[in-house]
Amino acid sequence: MKAMCDELVPFSLTHWVCLITSCSSIRKEGAADLRQRKKQNCTESDKMAPEERNKENSKLGRSPKYMLIQRFAKLFFGCLAAVTSGMMYAVYLSTYHERKFWFSSRQELEREITFQGDSAIYYSFYKELLKAPSFERGVYELTHNNKTVSLKTINAVQQMTLYPELIASVLYQASGSEEVIEPVYFYIGIVFGLQGIYVTALFVTSWVMSGTWLAGMLTVAWFIINRTDTTRIDYSIPSRENWALPYFACQVAALTGYLKKNLNCSAEKFCYLLVSASTYTFMMMWEYSHYLLFVQAVSLFLLDSFTLAQTEKVHEVYKIYLFSLFLGYLLQFENSALLVSPLLSLVAALMLSKCLQMNMKKGTFMSRLLKIMYIYLVFTITVTLNFLLKMFVPHKENEHLLKFIEVKLGLNTTKMKYLWTPYVCMLAAFGVCSPELWMTLFKWLRLKAVHPILLALILSMAVPTIIGFSLWKEFFPRIMTELSELQEFYDPDTVELMTWIKRQAPVAAVFAGSPQLMGVIKLCTGWMVSSLPLYNDDDLLKRNENIYQIYSKRSAEDIYKILTSYKANFLVIEDSICNEVGPVRGCRVKDLLDVANGHVVCEEGDSYAYSKYGRFCHEIKMNYSPYVNYFTRVYWNRSYFVYRINTVISFQS
Repeated sequence: MKAMCDELVPFSLTHWVCLITSCSSIRKEGAADLRQRKKQNCTESDKMAPEERNKENSKLGRSPKYMLIQRFAKLFFGCLAAVTSGMMYAVYLSTYHERKFWFSSRQELEREITFQGDSAIYYSFYKELLKAPSFERGVYELTHNNKTVSLKTINAVQQMTLYPELIASVLYQASGSEEVIEPVYFYIGIVFGLQGIYVTALFVTSWVMSGTWLAGMLTVAWFIINRTDTTRIDYSIPSRENWALPYFACQVAALTGYLKKNLNCSAEKFCYLLVSASTYTFMMMWEYSHYLLFVQAVSLFLLDSFTLAQTEKVHEVYKIYLFSLFLGYLLQFENSALLVSPLLSLVAALMLSKCLQMNMKKGTFMSRLLKIMYIYLVFTITVTLNFLLKMFVPHKENEHLLKFIEVKLGLNTTKMKYLWTPYVCMLAAFGVCSPELWMTLFKWLRLKAVHPILLALILSMAVPTIIGFSLWKEFFPRIMTELSELQEFYDPDTVELMTWIKRQAPVAAVFAGSPQLMGVIKLCTGWMVSSLPLYNDDDLLKRNENIYQIYSKRSAEDIYKILTSYKANFLVIEDSICNEVGPVRGCRVKDLLDVANGHVVCEEGDSYAYSKYGRFCHEIKMNYSPYVNYFTRVYWNRSYFVYRINTVISFQS
């Protein structure tokens, strides 16, 4: 009896009834012939001829036609719930965005300043593509761009992964949307639509794992409730992860279905094709995608090592990784980062290790030794291959990206983890809604009062229903209140600054300032800037560090030399950075600069400052020598001070 009831497999309804009935009768007959009856009943049920199964279904009041209708209804309503969840989430994001920014009632300039930092740069290139005389000409200007950063020609498509903007511009022009919708609405509409697909994919993954679409509904509810930890869509719409992660969610859903056992041929082929397409698209949309796929490959390797997944299917996924890396390398302008990526080294090591195992004779000592040493072998080959690739493949060292990825993915915080939280929600829903996990729990508890299989079925439906109603009661009013509130986002100082630049600054002028502000200036005015908020280019990183010295304790002459080395004509000082009062001292921009420049020494908890110069952003506002010799103030408001960098220096006291 125990051996029978402990095993839990995804039976049909007929199997569940048969199993419960047989268990009840066996309990009365005694333990002597328990194993014989269990083996006989379950084996006969599995090998039952179609005619006998039809008779059995008829006896239980379940005809084959009824069972088919039941399965179709479950599939139909599950798919309807999944698609509806995605559509409702996309509408929710659009409504929230409109309420937050009053987007439809703003002028174009006021809409564009809602894009901040790197988001502004991405959208500015989308605008340039639409203004180009032809798509081919627009792509050429982006790949040979010398109108964005002073003294530098960049391949913007490669450095900034602008494939989403290329696709959006093609769709906008090919669909004839110019006469129907404004470019900005088309752009953000695509991103919101992708977020809807994201939610639908999470729904489907939970459904496939647990066997019930109640898990999908619970996943969506938790995803929305924890929106601040699951997505950055609220304040950074054009970010690469907002374009890429929906494709990754589709890949996870398709991969979950592909790895399931007893999958029919058509469904397996569909899942395989979807895994292939979504893996490659994800890799093209985000420059950090191969790091995430590396984590996924490690997970598949562990599943394969512990025989929790079919080896043949796992190795088919490895081939998809290799194909995506190869095609991505070609279409991303021979991106060497893909060749030296840990994903390529790991997959190559896995394929090689498997070949070594397959070529060894079964039963030999070496074969048994390789099985024991398999994980160590894969690890060793991976490290060796990665080291050799870095030796022979020309590439730029970018170890700083690892720290950046750590911060970006939220690995160094206890909560703002938009990459992992959605899948935590999904796994939590699976745990609540899965009869298999409930049965495992009852197995550990050795429950005998109520039949464990029947109780597992009841709880796997009752518990998520109760949780769903409690979430609805607590959080639905908050969401509706959030959508009904009219938030006014208006930044008149930034609007005035951009207006002044467009009207008063020379067309050939180059502006210097914080990288975040330079992104907005590039988007709203089109003027050239001296730096950009990019973190995958060593030269731009060095520029950002040097130009940030305007907020340090450096002399006017030092700052003048830095700015003129980048051919800057105007300097923009931001009061929000210069007068920043952060909750934690030491983390502000000016504090970091003081430490880096050696202007602050920390000893036993006390800070000692020493510098013969005052803070540049404060001193320049005093309008005294030598600052007025190098810089002339030409515009200011409550938030910004603009100075022209003098080409002729007048040393007057």
